[in-house]
Formats: sequence, structure tokens, C-alpha cells
Amino acid sequence: MSRFTDEMYATAATSKSGLVTGEPDAPLRQTWGEVHEVARRMAGGLAKAGIGHGDAVGILAGQPVEIAPAVQSIWMRGASVTMLHQPTPRTDLAHWAEETQLVIEMIKARAVVISAPFEPVVPVLEQRGITVVTIEQLQENSPIDPVETDEQDTALLQLTSGSTGSPKAVRITHENFHTNAHAMLAAAKYDHDTDVMVSWLPLFHDMGMVGFLTTPMQMGCETVNVTPLDFLQSPLMWAELITKYRGTITSAPNFAWSLLARRLRQAPEGAYDLSAMKVAMSGAEPIDPDTMESLLEAGARFGLPREALVPAYGMAETTLAISFANVGEGMKVDVVDADLLEGMHNAVPATKGNLRRLVQLGPLVPNLEGRVVDSDGTELPPRGVGTIEVRGKAVSPGYITVDGEKPTQDAEGWLNTGDIGYFTEDNEIVVCGRAKDVIIMGGRNIYPTDIERAAGTVEGVRPGAAVAGRLDAGERRESCAVAVETKAHDDPDEVSRIHHDVVHAVFAEVGVRPRTVAVLAPGSIPKTPSGKRRRSSSANLVAD
Repeated sequence: MSRFTDEMYATAATSKSGLVTGEPDAPLRQTWGEVHEVARRMAGGLAKAGIGHGDAVGILAGQPVEIAPAVQSIWMRGASVTMLHQPTPRTDLAHWAEETQLVIEMIKARAVVISAPFEPVVPVLEQRGITVVTIEQLQENSPIDPVETDEQDTALLQLTSGSTGSPKAVRITHENFHTNAHAMLAAAKYDHDTDVMVSWLPLFHDMGMVGFLTTPMQMGCETVNVTPLDFLQSPLMWAELITKYRGTITSAPNFAWSLLARRLRQAPEGAYDLSAMKVAMSGAEPIDPDTMESLLEAGARFGLPREALVPAYGMAETTLAISFANVGEGMKVDVVDADLLEGMHNAVPATKGNLRRLVQLGPLVPNLEGRVVDSDGTELPPRGVGTIEVRGKAVSPGYITVDGEKPTQDAEGWLNTGDIGYFTEDNEIVVCGRAKDVIIMGGRNIYPTDIERAAGTVEGVRPGAAVAGRLDAGERRESCAVAVETKAHDDPDEVSRIHHDVVHAVFAEVGVRPRTVAVLAPGSIPKTPSGKRRRSSSANLVAD
């Protein structure tokens, strides 16, 4: 048996910790042992459906109370899990079914496990010849014991949220899961006696699936899980759950912390108690230091400790974690000379002149090593800006694509993260941006996040609704374009004013003038299923 499944079943047999779901209307707490018993019945149903060792199974379900035993039952059969991208009420089901069928064929899925609220898509899937079993049907079976598993068996095929229409899945093994879970809990200084995790993160994204469901189920952590829809309908529910359960560990992308900060500023005195927070992690997208400082200011009157803020860095290819800021130290910002950063590819500390503020993302988690290399593959010293590479037992061995499996690592085991950044003298990672998104203007490397941050300061631009992209200009020099969303999109005077102000804000902050600015209606900027901006797709919105 793999160490991953060994630990999961040992947790079920011995741990008193468990999973809380159903908030706020019907809270239910199940120990991991109770979750395991449901999983054993579902495994019996999977066996009847012919699911066995090495098979791939897709899941389309919305509620953590059902997803938790479903994924464990699949692992009990020695199969792999793929969390399928979920349709929304506005989704074109025919188009979604076409994309989903492509994914199912790519991973060679034997079946799709489905539950509320996605029953309406069952006929759509079955018309395409896809085998569908419901969670309710699986739970009506007799329990069975797990099959043997191996360290290199595939546990999860994590769909990536790339910028193209071609699907790709990161293959995560049992060994990857085991290594990552131990590294994360060590970096987070997890205490089984006192810590409580709270999450609304989507379980089809690795941050939610790995960090706040699989790892707690494997390691026996107490966790409270609601859905992203719960959070979006009532962002302050997040603070309510932290208060109610004395939550100590939570995580979210930058945009969600920004939203929470705005709501906390409007909340009455004494409405929440955030004083128990030990790890308020920010990750999954670029971290804006101004946003996080705004959160600390808004949360201070509810007891949120400044030292609880933990910037982090990770990706699906490393199962999840790459680095955590040191717990208890709070956020550290590296202030560097922007001209040397962009022109000379060196992060030189500075206190005056043209400055850039970058969040330090902490040291590498245990069992992972890293380096920064230049375009020739030469390792750079501290503060040399180049491509970040990592290696270790948490790194996925490969991708599953429509053209077959492709390796994630080179011959020496190094994974090219695709991120541009550097290490500080204290071996903390700083990420400047994605290599594929860098805009080269006048010999300078311009990072879209800097342009987006500047555009987002303009009055009328919706928070988190600015995207910058590179315009390839043929014989002309490369330039940039910006798209922003505003509720005043149908007011010509406001559109003109926002257009003007965005150009000036970007020039003042970054020193470049966008060739094109598009002022759009809310919801116009393309995003991945996990909410990240699709920069390459957004270029079509502003192409002239």
C-alpha cells in the first residue's frame, strides 16, 4: 500500500478530527472515520461499475460532504480522480459537453461520478456515450476493503487552467501527495490539537482539493469546508466561520482578500473574532502588497494578527506547495530598483527613485530544492532575475495531453515553473511574473501585474478587473494593451475619462504608455475556471 493511502486509512481508524460541511443552513460534522465508512460503500458501487486499479474517474459534484467520500472511494479502488470543470447557469451546455468529452477521452476515463446540482447534464453526457454514476447510487452499496496501491500510481489528474482551448492534466502520484502533505504541514507549523482549517476554495482547483480536502483527510486535520458560491453570495461568511470555529488556517487568492477587506471595513464593531488566525495564506495569483496591507488594516479591529499573514507560492506541478513565508513573521516586502529589475535583470534593494514593491514568498518547503537560471540555463546568484526551477519528490512526473503523456521535468529532475523571479540573500522566493506574459519594451522586461495594478487604481475600474497583455506589432516595436471593466461602461463620458486616466496611471507607475485601452462591461475579461485572468485571450479584446 502507498504511504498516502496508508496514512489516510490510519487517520480514519484513529483520528478524532473531521470535516464540517453544510454551513450555514445545515452544518454537519463527520469524523474522518465516518467519511471513510461512506467511502467504503461507494467503493463497493465503483467495483460493481467495473472501476479498478489504474482506471481514471471524473467527478462532477458541488458539495464537499459528497466529494470527500467520493474521492476516497476512487483511491480505494486504485483509480485516479479528475475534478471536472463545472458548468454554471450561464454555461452553453453543448459547448461544455464538447470540452468535457475531450477531457474524458484525453484521460481515458471509465466513468463520471455526478451529484447535485449537476444532474441536468446527465442526459447531455450519456448522449455522448459517457458512463455516468450518481453519488446517491454509489452510497447504496455494501462496503468493501481497499485494493493495494503503489507509490507511483496516479492519484489525481489535475486539469490546468491554461490560456488555450487544448486541455492538459498534471499527473499527481501517491508519492507526490504524501511528500507534499508532510511538507505543507511542517511549513505551516500545524498543531493537531489546536488548529482548525477553514476554506471555501473550489475543489476542482488544486489549492482547494489538495490543501483543504486531501491533506486533511490524509493527515487527520480538522477542517470546515463550504463552496465558492457560498463565499460569493456572502463574503463575510468566511469571517463568520473563522469566528464560530476558532479557525486558525485559511487561504485564498489576492482578489478574495481584497473583497473581504472591503466588507470588513463596512462591518460593525465586534461582529467577528479573527484573533485565533495563525496562517492567513495568500496564493494562487500575484499578491499585491497594498491589498494585503488593506486587509490587515481592516481586520485589525476584529483581532486579525499582522503576523498571521503568510504569502505563499505553489502550482499543480508541485502537487501544491513550493514556498511559504515563515509562519509568525508576517508579510515581508522587497523594495527594489525598478529600472535595474526590468533592464538589467537584477533585484537591487533601493529606497529612492523608481521603486518596485514585491512580496517575499518565503523559503522552499521541506523536501524541495530550487534555483534560478538565465536563458542559457546557468544558475544565477541571489537577486539574479531569471526562470525559477524546482525539483523534489512532490514534483509531478508528467502531463496528460490530447497528444499523450509529456514529462514535466528535464533529465536532472528540474521543473521549469514558467515563472520569472529570484531568491533573496535569505533564500526567500520572489516572483516577478509569468515568462510567457512578460512584455519587452525598449529593452525592459515589463510585468503585466505592474500595469494591472496601476490601472486598478483608477476610479471606476472594478477591483481585480484589469488585464494587460503584449501586442505583437510586426515590424513595429512590441507594445502593451490594457482592458478594464467598469459598471459605467454605457456612459460615454465616464468611459472616456477612465480611458484617459488608465493611460496616465500606467505611464506614471510603469513608465510605458499602452497602445490600446479597452473599457468594458463587467464580466468581459476572460478568466480560467479557477478565476485567473486569461491574458492571451484578453489580447483579442483590445487588438487594434
